Amino acid sequence: MTILILSSNEDKASINMRNFLLKSLEWDEIGELFSNKVYRCKESDAILATINDPLIYHEEVDREVIENLGIKIDLIIALSKHKSKSQEPTLTAHPIGNFGEAQFGGRDRTLVRTSPRLMSQFLRILREKAKNLYHKVSFEVTHHGPFVETRTFFVEVGSDEKEWNNITATNAVADSVKDLILSFRSEDDAPQYPVLVGVGGGHYAPRFSELVFEKKVAFGHMIPSYWVESIDEDILNKCISATPNFKGFYIHRKGLKKSIFREIERKIREIGMDIYRSEDLEDLD
Repeated sequence: MTILILSSNEDKASINMRNFLLKSLEWDEIGELFSNKVYRCKESDAILATINDPLIYHEEVDREVIENLGIKIDLIIALSKHKSKSQEPTLTAHPIGNFGEAQFGGRDRTLVRTSPRLMSQFLRILREKAKNLYHKVSFEVTHHGPFVETRTFFVEVGSDEKEWNNITATNAVADSVKDLILSFRSEDDAPQYPVLVGVGGGHYAPRFSELVFEKKVAFGHMIPSYWVESIDEDILNKCISATPNFKGFYIHRKGLKKSIFREIERKIREIGMDIYRSEDLEDLD
């Protein structure tokens, strides 16, 4: 399985993470893409490529890699900054796609396949590496582009310019990517925990993050509370198909009004899917 680690020259946090990886692993230069050097890792089946525009708007980069380099990729890990009004220091990972209109890249009502077990394992690694930092380590829910046909997740440092230039923070995320790609070659190599789609809660997916740190579970796509009322059968099915090895849903009940919880529970039951509770999941060793 070939992993594409994707960085952007437009993104300072991305540049810092890329620089760490180039220094801490051994690479062979294998060509150019978008006038930037492309590298293949000697220690893992990974390549590192750089674009010149914002990551969330560069659609179908996987197709361009295939056409220009002749390399079929199986997973994209995008190294990215995270920006928020709160400017809270965060280290995060999340799937991509849009439950509604594509306002920030991607396609309307389209979800990109993700890699739940690798993404969840990445977050566990990151939490350990960041235990002495002041940053919140968590998932983010599914949001933004780009559209690609390859499994993808973003890893991000937030939430302002100070943090994008915080080498300790960007190194922690990049070092977690390094550990991930050296330890696991594919979803099948990661711990084979149940894979769930999360429903409810805020942007930083507090309940799903907590569960990944405490339970034998992996999360794929995650729907925040502010989208739940708009979710229909079509989007539920898209969440399932874009979450490889899907087993069921987990609803963050406390993150939803009772009436909204009952409605989304009904919709999930109507499509014949299981709903997991925390007691259904084994504790991590």
